[in-house]
Amino acid sequence: MGLVPASRRISAVVAFAAAGGAIVFAIVELARRPLPLLATIACIAVAIAFGSFAITRTGARRAIALVATILALLAPILLTFAFGDALAPLVFVALEVIAFGAARHALGRDIASLKAGPTPGVEVGPAERPILIMNPKSGGGKVERFGLVEEARRRGIDPIVLEPEDDLSRLAEDAVARGPDVIGMAGGDGSQALVAAVAMRYDVAHVCIPAGTRNHLAMDLGLDRDDVVGALDAFGPSVERRIDLALIGDRVFVNNATMGLYAKIVQSPEYREQKARTALEMLPEMLGPDAAPFDLRFTGPDGKEVPSAHLIMVCNDRYELGRPEGFGSRRGIDGGTLGIVAARFERSNDVGRFVQMYVARKAGRFPGWLEWTDTRFEVHSDGPVEVGIDGEAMVLDPPIHFRSLPGALRVRIPHHAPGYSPAASTPRPGLATITALAQTARGRGVAIGT
Repeated sequence: MGLVPASRRISAVVAFAAAGGAIVFAIVELARRPLPLLATIACIAVAIAFGSFAITRTGARRAIALVATILALLAPILLTFAFGDALAPLVFVALEVIAFGAARHALGRDIASLKAGPTPGVEVGPAERPILIMNPKSGGGKVERFGLVEEARRRGIDPIVLEPEDDLSRLAEDAVARGPDVIGMAGGDGSQALVAAVAMRYDVAHVCIPAGTRNHLAMDLGLDRDDVVGALDAFGPSVERRIDLALIGDRVFVNNATMGLYAKIVQSPEYREQKARTALEMLPEMLGPDAAPFDLRFTGPDGKEVPSAHLIMVCNDRYELGRPEGFGSRRGIDGGTLGIVAARFERSNDVGRFVQMYVARKAGRFPGWLEWTDTRFEVHSDGPVEVGIDGEAMVLDPPIHFRSLPGALRVRIPHHAPGYSPAASTPRPGLATITALAQTARGRGVAIGT
């Protein structure tokens, strides 16, 4: 890497100063007033315990637990004012925010720097025979809202609009039969997976247009999810790279497949319209004192058989689940592995214990939590298994086989896209980031992902 601009060298110095200031400030405040900090930690623990109790109970017990949760969260604020030093926590938070923001800018991982820099991939020319399939119902009607049909035609892209009676996989097969060199999909992640499967089979480059609701694939590809029309630029001169796909049985998925709690919830007809309410109504039955784990059997990372679980998530490459920075995204989709997560709660109060350990970044020490990577995975059960595949509800017969498909799909990314997922663009806490900041402060650049 070459020399870095003076502004980024200054940001590296600011990051060190702010982080050091936050540490010194915390030590001094703890020495001066240990009681407010200890009381705050205790109140947060109590809030987590009551909150976890609330989601596993119904009726009056849930209402009482929710009130207790709110009071426990308010208590630290009241204690802060009672001790007459409301400014202290604000100063600490401000220093942390400054340190984090300065570090991102210093390492070139803020959005402005990412957009200004080169998008990772191999340079490719404009598509010669481009086709774009669109799901008009995805994302609450983004296709119509952003005028994607007209925008596509204006750019010389052949638009195909999915009708209610159409089968998307068949539509994509028919589209590929026309001989395109690039095929795109404007829709949610479930639709992206179906079209990506066809693109993979015929080795046609794929373009992801973030016209769904969450657009997790677009996020991990480093696209600007708010720039729906701008994503069409991937049909022009752009960059191309290969990413992994994953299989559940013979069905391709691009993000993840879940079994257990979440899969059960997404099966509910009410889930699409009232997600939070549906989850709160169903969780007591699945996590309450009389609940039993799901009949989901598998082999763990140590080679031992696990008889049941409350949750299993199999991901197309590993998700960042251990830190708030970049949480729920993947550092890359080209590792050639499945990210596997399983959780089992022996008692209903284990939920609160797990949340506390998770907040403390010690989820790996929870006895019912397993997280590892592999290229294959298999789940057994005595009956049909409810599965959420890229957010779509399905029921499959066991055994359920998973397999990674390394480098299976060619994807095109526009030059103006950041090109990095939140996890990939977020500096990791630890020695590597400290070293990278020190190098930047001396004027030596470091690569993103260091």
